[in-house]
Amino acid sequence: MRKIVYLWAILAMSISSFIVSAQTVDEIFAKHQEAMGGADKWSKVKSVVQSTKFTVQGMEIQSKSSILVGKAFRSEIEVMGNKMVQVIEGENGWWIRPQMMGGSGEPEDMPKEMIKVSKNQEAVGSVLLNAKLEGNKIDLVNKEKLDGADVYVVQITKKDGDVGTAYVSASTYLILKFATKVNLGGQVVDTELKFSNYKAIDGLYFPFSMETASPMGGGTMQVDTTSIEINPALDAAIFVKPVKK
Repeated sequence: MRKIVYLWAILAMSISSFIVSAQTVDEIFAKHQEAMGGADKWSKVKSVVQSTKFTVQGMEIQSKSSILVGKAFRSEIEVMGNKMVQVIEGENGWWIRPQMMGGSGEPEDMPKEMIKVSKNQEAVGSVLLNAKLEGNKIDLVNKEKLDGADVYVVQITKKDGDVGTAYVSASTYLILKFATKVNLGGQVVDTELKFSNYKAIDGLYFPFSMETASPMGGGTMQVDTTSIEINPALDAAIFVKPVKK
């Protein structure tokens, strides 16, 4: 279940640079930003609530994420009547995991490695938009095919050295895939996410379908968004770690 929260991965490849000479990384970013709804609209997003559903090995899973942009993130995942809560606020994090998910059912501090890989969930918008806001390095690596479609391969290097690769559609300029590596208990794991079914909410575009490797092993997992609310009122108390019973 822990892999469900990992949204970062790496795949860096540099070949045939002459192929991408017609577009610069700045031009691609500008078109991507416009395709996502524009910088001005995204700057006005202060909070988001998103609900999703997916099925893993016959289990239907419901998830709800509440985000105070740039400040805090809370997710609630329900599996067979059991709920896992995960909260990131600043540099701190806590979670509640039922026994079936490897926990005690009580509030516990989250491991540092989990906080690191989950902290990006305090942001909204695409990995490219957030990379620009954070001042990370963005490089155009190549132009290639992804599932038969032309994509620009854009590498993002964070200030801490972590690297991720975004595959940007050459026709829509929306991100179709993101790949990176994450450190899971000392083991480096390759992960990738595929995005599709983009829809507009208040003029901002979100991928309503996501595909990734199943955390249970074997095959892929489809995650579908069922609803998104922009700028709902959120009670700060939902991010506060409860006292153990």
